[in-house]
Amino acid sequence: MTKTIRALGLFSGGLDSMLAAAVLRAQGIDVTLVCFVTPFFGAARARESAAHLGLPLREVDFTDKYLPLIYDPPHGFGQGHNPCIDCHTLMLREAGALMAAAGFDFLFTGEVLGQRPMSQNRGSLNLIARESGFADLLLRPLSAKSLKTTAPEIRGWVDRERLLNLSGRGRKRQMALAQEYGITRYPAPAGGCLLTDPGYSARLKDLLRHVQEASRQDLELLKYGRHFRLPGGAKAVVGRTERENDAIETLRSTGDSLLKVDQYPGPLVLVGGAVSGEDLAAAAGLAAAYSDAPRGAPVTVNAEPGGLPRVFNLTAPNKDRFKPWLV
Repeated sequence: MTKTIRALGLFSGGLDSMLAAAVLRAQGIDVTLVCFVTPFFGAARARESAAHLGLPLREVDFTDKYLPLIYDPPHGFGQGHNPCIDCHTLMLREAGALMAAAGFDFLFTGEVLGQRPMSQNRGSLNLIARESGFADLLLRPLSAKSLKTTAPEIRGWVDRERLLNLSGRGRKRQMALAQEYGITRYPAPAGGCLLTDPGYSARLKDLLRHVQEASRQDLELLKYGRHFRLPGGAKAVVGRTERENDAIETLRSTGDSLLKVDQYPGPLVLVGGAVSGEDLAAAAGLAAAYSDAPRGAPVTVNAEPGGLPRVFNLTAPNKDRFKPWLV
């Protein structure tokens, strides 16, 4: 009997990763997908795309192993706070361990040679493969013909002639291939990682300058609201919508302060941890400024700190006053 070859693929849910899976499945390979999850990237897009392909998806949260990379990645950061080379290396290392434990024959990714300047140039692809520890068993089907032949090809598990030689940043060939493989739904190209987002990256860098070790909750909170570094050093998060207010309230820790204007609709303002009276008063000013209270109108701001509730009576200031504090 002919052995069924089983492949495990890193899967973001983008078009390239979908095509890589489709190319291998067309060769009769049993394909399973794996998506890694952290506070910076989730599995929603991968889940939807895997369902469209009709392929099984494993979701693995590896936050604890990932977090050291946001402090001092061996190969540095990209334009944001994104340790792409070390991130991809870690994903492959973890996928390789899963491959060995679950009896898969090889790994694959949807990477395209030259598509991303930092992590998908030839040198970076070779470096990532080598440092993952699974270089011989790692196949990149979309660019395989432009890369060194791998063990799955040499051993006859995969027909190299039916693999591709894609390169560069264009998507015309990928879109044509999507039609060929019956892929009718795929996401628009966009960065799925928050660490590449300039706003999130700026907030994260500010956080890491002020805390010794960021918590999962700290990282989740960076996704919501406007962030201000108060004069005394505390951080205030000001909700922008009802949904963000709900998220901020959910992410409140014991000891955090929540502030809200009494008479007018407005944001929740969260101030983390022990806070000075000066910073709590400053946060009350933010709550008033970003509320619907007319500028100069008298308002009452209720604060629920870790200790006894406090009330601040003030006139609603102009938002411009707080711009120097904005992260």
